[in-house]
Amino acid sequence: MLNEITNLVQIATSRSLASLPILDLRGEQSGKENQLVAFLAKVPDATQLQVVKALYSKATPTNVRALQKLQSRVRAKLLNQLYFLDHSDPRHFVSNRYELECLDQLHKATILYLERDFKLSERLLQRCLSLAIAGEFTQYVVQCARMLRTLHLEQRQAIAYAKMVKVLLKAQQVLALEDEAEQLYADTKLALNGTVAARRAVLLVLPSRIEQLEALHRRARSFMTYNMMYRARLAYEELQGNYVEMIRVAGAASQRLREGKLNARRFDLRFNHFVTIYAHLRSRQPVRGLRLAGQYLRDFYPSSNNWFYFQEHHVLLALHAEQYERAQEILAMTAQNPGFPNQPEAAQQRWGLYRGYVEFVLPPQRLTSTQQRQTARWALQMPEYSRDKRGHNVSILVLQLMHFLRERNLEESLLRLERLRKYRQRHLTEPTTLRSRLFLRLLQLLVDKNFMPATAAARGALLLKQLSETPPPGEAFAEVEIIPYEHLWALVLDLLRAGRPVASDQVD
Repeated sequence: MLNEITNLVQIATSRSLASLPILDLRGEQSGKENQLVAFLAKVPDATQLQVVKALYSKATPTNVRALQKLQSRVRAKLLNQLYFLDHSDPRHFVSNRYELECLDQLHKATILYLERDFKLSERLLQRCLSLAIAGEFTQYVVQCARMLRTLHLEQRQAIAYAKMVKVLLKAQQVLALEDEAEQLYADTKLALNGTVAARRAVLLVLPSRIEQLEALHRRARSFMTYNMMYRARLAYEELQGNYVEMIRVAGAASQRLREGKLNARRFDLRFNHFVTIYAHLRSRQPVRGLRLAGQYLRDFYPSSNNWFYFQEHHVLLALHAEQYERAQEILAMTAQNPGFPNQPEAAQQRWGLYRGYVEFVLPPQRLTSTQQRQTARWALQMPEYSRDKRGHNVSILVLQLMHFLRERNLEESLLRLERLRKYRQRHLTEPTTLRSRLFLRLLQLLVDKNFMPATAAARGALLLKQLSETPPPGEAFAEVEIIPYEHLWALVLDLLRAGRPVASDQVD
């Protein structure tokens, strides 16, 4: 052991850089590099002008050039800082810390091999190989086995060499199967992220792809092939709208994990949590889904994008369960998250739409007059049809309609109803859009029955029954129901019972 440390001392002292290319983020140094980091941590949206003034008092051309050089140095040091991140928090992706431990050992072993310290390099490679096998990181098994084969060759260790050749050959065969499975799933995922037409097309070929993935898994018996097969199966059930089956498949995977049949170092429990609550939402089990979401939330790191995406479905579950005050609490929790301002604009607009619905359905006494005005103004500013809001266009128009029904504004209510009618004719023609079509036909009864709530309710009874019996479509074809259409119809009728809309020339 002492000889190994002595050798490391010689390598480190003879090849050490004059100054360490990292930052002392916990020290008391007050140089410009630390000042820049501290300022950006405090003001992440700062402009270059603000940073120059904060660090150099004046924004002169000389100071701007100095900042540019400083930025270059700090960027390089922060990249080096990535070697020293803490990955122990279980709320992060579980496999990260195990994969990075493999990379750390592999990196150090490579340096030692290049420095011709074969003994310590071999020890680190053996440790890395054990970690890679335990975590089923086949690509690192291949890299370690290849380097160990070379080491044994150079040291003329025939028995060890032959053993490592077998390990390498087996790992390469598994890796080839994993690569094939990963490519199949990647092609599928690309289509799933594409247009509705692309998702319909991939739905036709998914059964055969799942069979291919199952065959690959039977041959490889690795976590990677299982995971690709598992996710493809979930995608297939989701596209078809088989949400109860999604719950069963996700539950079976969780059970396999508990029984030790899945690699705990690799299985993403957060993904399973998300799939489970999403499927409960879409299968009309919001109360149970809401209870599970409250339990699962602790497994998501609050600053991650996954946390925000999970919370979107959390708030939708609360809305579908008609627990509107709970939905308001989730909205407040999300808005207070320091990472919320950094969310993409489209995500923030979705949150604004959820907030618009929550504040509309809450009892008036729960909101200040200012909040009510802000909600109304925001709803009216939303674009009424936009491709980048695919799935939310009906929700936007309906929220605007309800606002004008509450205001008893006949002209604007008729205008929104006409736009909804045109939207139904142009964009809701497929059989899979039946729920949205039925709901918009109910709304059209408002015009036909002169906004008389009792008459509209009686005339729409059969449509409402058909709507209630129609399950949500698969994800490839869905308009998002922020509040179930059945609940919205009841809300619209309540608005009319409070007072029918009137023409502007009849308003006192």
